[in-house]
Amino acid sequence: MYPLKFKPYLCEKVWGGEKIAPFKGIFTTRNRIGESWEISAVEGHVSVVENGPLAGKSLTDIMKENGAELAGKKVVAKTGTEFPLLIKFIDAKQDLSVQVHPTDELAARIAPGQKGKTEMWYVVGADKGAKLLSGLTQEITPEEYEEKVNDNTITDVLGHYQVHPGDVFFLPAGRIHAIGAGSFVAEIQQTSDITYRIYDYGRLGLDGKPRELHLEKAKEAIDYSVYPDYRTNYTPTKNVETQLVSCKYFTTNLFDLDKMVSKNLSALDSFVVVMCVSGKGDLVDNEGDGSVHRLQLKQGETVLVPATSSTIEFHPDGNMTCLASFIE
Repeated sequence: MYPLKFKPYLCEKVWGGEKIAPFKGIFTTRNRIGESWEISAVEGHVSVVENGPLAGKSLTDIMKENGAELAGKKVVAKTGTEFPLLIKFIDAKQDLSVQVHPTDELAARIAPGQKGKTEMWYVVGADKGAKLLSGLTQEITPEEYEEKVNDNTITDVLGHYQVHPGDVFFLPAGRIHAIGAGSFVAEIQQTSDITYRIYDYGRLGLDGKPRELHLEKAKEAIDYSVYPDYRTNYTPTKNVETQLVSCKYFTTNLFDLDKMVSKNLSALDSFVVVMCVSGKGDLVDNEGDGSVHRLQLKQGETVLVPATSSTIEFHPDGNMTCLASFIE
């Protein structure tokens, strides 16, 4: 198998901006593009391959036919033939709703067969003063949560973080959060589109109607624990693979490069999703059968490297920064 590029699914949102199209180097007449779904197995928005002999095939079909080769035997045994990650770029011109995602257990209890959602953000770009909201800063009860939603003060008890490119936030299921206006983020998450919206600033949707809130479900889903800091702290090191987040659902590492760096995948038994968040260069995939594939990779592009790969090499053209996500 060889590395796959997919046609992005562009989602228009009431809060969306105009940054995604130029960031990805594409032309579109659509306004307010809030999200670019780079790789998705979510029903109704399944990604379609746009390169090589598999062009035109859906990710779902490839997983059913060659899941072990694409995702890894270990991954398929663990998560089944549904591709386990949803990969996005998000451009917020306005504040997104305050929301929370359930755990797998709660999601399945509310709607049998549904998965919860654990996710992370990597800040690609940020306007001056842009903020992200994450976690509770003081202890509140479920009853106090209801009161604060009703009197429009729920954001007063959330952590407000002014952000800059390179900032990272891990959002386990149950952590209340919101993306603020002016933030441009890469989002890695479980394959799930389940969101419980808590507070939306009285905003109307694209259809002109108030957007639905899920206050009771959110009340049960929220983790009411308070932690001292919700930002993920790490030390970026040039030309060294740097771990950002590691959990049972995914591991995401950073490659900040100005020279060639390789990653040995022979013992991983997992796909690797590579998101180029700045710069450009080549990605060289060395397959276990001895075949070699070289792809050009530039800012805004995402590549799915199959589990059959033994090594990948990053060859930056000047500087290149990439995120690499996989399952350990």
